[in-house]
Order: sequence, then structure tokens, then C-alpha cells
Amino acid sequence: VPAFPPKKIFTLTPAEVDQRREQLEKYMQVFPQTLFKVHHCLAVLQETQQIPTEEVQLEIYLSNGQKVKVNILTSDQTEDVLEAVASKLDLPDELVGYFSLFLVQERGDGGCTCDYWDTAYDSDVMDDRVGLNLLYAQTVSDIERGWILVNKEQHRQLKSLQEKGSKKEFIRLAQTLKYYGYIKFDPCITDFPEKGCHVIVGAGNNELNFHVKLPSDQMKEGSFKVTRMRCWRVTSSVPVANGTANPSSSSKCDVKLELAFEYLMSKDRLQWVTITSPQAIMMSICLQSMVDELMVKKSGGSIKKMQKKRLNGSFQRSDSQQVVKSPPLLDSPDPSREQVVKLSTKLSSVSLRGLSSSNSASDISGNDFHGNYSFEGIGDDDL
Repeated sequence: VPAFPPKKIFTLTPAEVDQRREQLEKYMQVFPQTLFKVHHCLAVLQETQQIPTEEVQLEIYLSNGQKVKVNILTSDQTEDVLEAVASKLDLPDELVGYFSLFLVQERGDGGCTCDYWDTAYDSDVMDDRVGLNLLYAQTVSDIERGWILVNKEQHRQLKSLQEKGSKKEFIRLAQTLKYYGYIKFDPCITDFPEKGCHVIVGAGNNELNFHVKLPSDQMKEGSFKVTRMRCWRVTSSVPVANGTANPSSSSKCDVKLELAFEYLMSKDRLQWVTITSPQAIMMSICLQSMVDELMVKKSGGSIKKMQKKRLNGSFQRSDSQQVVKSPPLLDSPDPSREQVVKLSTKLSSVSLRGLSSSNSASDISGNDFHGNYSFEGIGDDDL
């Protein structure tokens, strides 16, 4: 790919304007062709190299660290792998849609996790033995991570229920606790309520929750409801030197990812809120998932499994049922425990745009925004 035509600090002469226009036109002609060639090469790699489709064994980890081995084809997609895991665990077909696979950073935690935000769906999952065990394992894991807020008395009650093997009662109690069903992200930076504030963001209950440390060291907590977000975007930016942005010379740590959403602060006032975080893409995916779920619920629908078939037919049930093991008894809450960074397969809902010298919302075209179909207008009394 040719170097992007550099910017000039001083005013251009008419001749220089024409020259730069020609350079930009040539760049825009070559760049899409290069992207197409890369995509095309990836698409036909298996065919041109005559790489055979073969069966391989894949290890999937559950929230409690239990490992499940499944046999898949090298040509299988994510949905095929999820089907294979569900089949191995004897999870009923109608419940597969409640779960998803995640890529996680290797910190000792794992991968088959519930993929819905409305805790009312817990009842559907708990009616099945395997679904109950999976949800129970995830709840225990979230408590141990510190994602769910538990005081000493609640921890004692939970441990007592766990010792009795009362999984449903354990989950019912956990549902009453603060931040049940939330995903917590690594500490990052926000411009709300002031620029440069350190924040811990949580996603759940159809909102983004902020724990903000102000420049005065004062701690503030607040939430932004998904239904009040008109739109959002994810952008990537690189440092600017001498008026020129050069992505090719920037190291990975130089590139910043930002999630910005336009929020209805009052009846007639919209305001942009920006989060600078390496996990901005995952935050956007969480927002999209919550909006999708809200729209399905509004239309009277329900979570349904996407029917996926292998080329040679449907998956077969395992001969012997494999029971999901119960996690060990809860340890004492450890606030220093590292968080798990979850990724999603819904990358198609995210678009990245490189920014050079400006991060203004007005610099981004309408195609770069994610419109929110669940956005609701409200009055001052509702805020």
C-alpha cells in the first residue's frame, strides 16, 4: 500500500491543491484494490493451497475451568463449535441460543458463557439440569472475580447454600445482588464528567455503569441507560507528529481505541461521552447485544437457537451424558482478582475508523455510527 499523501502545515497554492488531489485519487484507487486482494487471498487460500478439510479436537473451557473436548472440522464456524459443545454437555437444542463462545486472555478462566442480558431468561435456563449447572458455574465464577458485589453476610448465605447443593436458591440469591449479570472491564479513561477521569465500566441490565475517580480523588458512580443512547461509534486513532499521522510507523501500544456514545442528558440536550479503552470493541459489542435483545423483547419474540447443520447432517447426541461439575466452594471475596477479558464473535457490528488529528463527532460520517433503534425520548422528570 502506498504511503498516505502527507498533509502540509501552510496554505497550499492552487497548483499544490491540484497535486494533492491527484495524489489522494491515486491512493484511493490503489488502497481498496489492495484490501480486496488481501480479502480475496484469504478467501481462496484453502482452495489454492489445496488444504484438506479434516477433523480436529478442540478444547473448550467452561466458566468454572472444566475442560470439554469436542471433535470438529477445520472448516467449521463458531456456531458449529457451540453446537458440538452443547451436544457434548447434553444441553437441549432449544437452550443453545442462550449461550455463546468467547475468546479470553489466558488468565486461568474460561469460555462457555451465557449470552443474554435480561435476567428474566435465567428461569428458562434453570428449568434444565445442564442449563442450571452452566448458569450456576458462571454465577460462582462471577462472584469469585469480584464482578458481583457481595458483603460478608451475603457471602455466608451463599456459601451455606453451596454446601447444601441448593443451586437454584444460590442463583436466586445472587440475582438480588448488585451487578449480577454484568461484565466488568479493565480500568480505563473517560471524559465524563471531566476529561481524563479514571473509570471502571460495567455492562449489564441494559446500561453502562461507571465507577469514576475524579481529579479530586472523589469517587462517583452512575449509569447510562442503553435506551437513552441515540448512537455510538468505535474509533481508532494514532499520534500526530508534525501535522502528519503515520499509522505504519506507530507501534501497537500507540494506537488508541475509543467508544463514544451520544446520550440524552435532559429533554433537549444530547451529549457525547467517550471511553478510551483497549476493550472499546467489546463494549460496543455489549451495547449491540443489549439493543438486539431489547428489540426482540419489544417485538414479542424470544431468544432462539440458530439452526446450523454440518455438511454431513445434524449433530448426534453423545451416548453417555456428561455432567457439568460443580465449582469448588466460594473463597472469600478477593477485590484484587484479575478480570477476564471477553471477546465476541459479533465483530460484524463494529466498524473501526482511523483518525489523524481530530476526534470530533462532526468528523465522522453517518455510516460510521451505530444507530440505536431502542432509543427513547424522555422528559426532564424521568431523568
